[in-house]
Amino acid sequence: MSHPRRTPAGTPRAQSIGFEKRTRSECGFDDVESSLAPFGVSASQTHQGNLTKILSYLGSRNPFPAQIGKDDIVWLLDNVAFRAQNGNWHAEFVAAAFDHQASPKLVDLVGDIASRVGLSKGDKEEATIEKRIAPFVMEVLPGRQVNLKFDNAADIRLGPGGRNGISSDVRKVTDGQEGAVTVSKAVVPQGVTGMLEMKTVYAEPEGWAVISDVDDTIKVTQTSSPVGILRSTFVSQPTPIQGMPELYAYIQTMVTSSAPWFYLSASPYNLYPFLRKFRDDYFPHGQLILRDSNLMTISGLLSNLTLGTEKYKVDRIEKIHRWLPRRKMILIGDSTQSDPEAYGDACRMFPGWIKLILIRKVEDIAAVGIHEKNDPQRFEKAFEDLPRELWHVFEDPAECQELIHKTVTAGL
Repeated sequence: MSHPRRTPAGTPRAQSIGFEKRTRSECGFDDVESSLAPFGVSASQTHQGNLTKILSYLGSRNPFPAQIGKDDIVWLLDNVAFRAQNGNWHAEFVAAAFDHQASPKLVDLVGDIASRVGLSKGDKEEATIEKRIAPFVMEVLPGRQVNLKFDNAADIRLGPGGRNGISSDVRKVTDGQEGAVTVSKAVVPQGVTGMLEMKTVYAEPEGWAVISDVDDTIKVTQTSSPVGILRSTFVSQPTPIQGMPELYAYIQTMVTSSAPWFYLSASPYNLYPFLRKFRDDYFPHGQLILRDSNLMTISGLLSNLTLGTEKYKVDRIEKIHRWLPRRKMILIGDSTQSDPEAYGDACRMFPGWIKLILIRKVEDIAAVGIHEKNDPQRFEKAFEDLPRELWHVFEDPAECQELIHKTVTAGL
């Protein structure tokens, strides 16, 4: 009999898991999740035919994909094109398909969220909640195939998607130049709505690139508080962390405007439209990489942001390394989640690839989380065996500019 692999006690990953468990316990995540009204429907509860449901388990190997209908909703996500080992350009295309009809429980769900964050019945903010909660209560459409026209020329077929309605496919694309931006459009029946256009940015094998966390690194989310997450996600105007837009603008001038950016978040794909607009309003364009699990529940949103984030982020960083192994990387995160441990793991996995790590120390963490998350020993453990000049913990984003300038001009 085989046994599951265990994480050795005392390792950075064990430390990260310990922080997650304690944060959830001390901040009442389990209680909030269990008391939330049921949201959406699972793939097994949809009105899709039994054959479609069964075949959706095969994902991209599904031999009989369903087509997009005129009343469906399709999302195309921005991406980055890279050169494969044979020199050809490729990109990972992510698409999602939904039914246009929202859950009949929408009014009750809006009221539930409103009460959780302290709003009174009928408050004007309920309209904002209804708009933002919609992607969580739309029925996902598994087994769908999405066609798109790449750069108004090449036809690319995506999917079929899996049980969560999402497809992820690496496809060959036409040749391009460093920093070039190509627009692709979904080829769908008239009446289909959603995000039907996407941008592809071309990135040559060498140069600089940036991987950035989102929640509490560049956007106020309050990831250590279940009510804080609900408020910042469904009610509040999305707010950038003070000083971070200026820092990122400075980084872009140093690494050149053609350098690719990756925004790596533990948030589910439901939040893609919300986060894409936030990115476009305040930060350099880049590929948003989000979590595809627990797609249709609000409790899933809370668990996504608080469970297994280190393993998830390391997995996605590995993927970026496969795409751009010769780039020089700058990684930016914060102390609320497992960014230090994930980034430390990545450094040890790919020696020399990552040139600088910046970790924002979230000052109010003692009030909404575990104060040990800001303990210097935590960072020493996370970056164990790595050069001390490789990583920096900061409070004021302005203090990072000199480090960025020194790192980039040195070339390393």
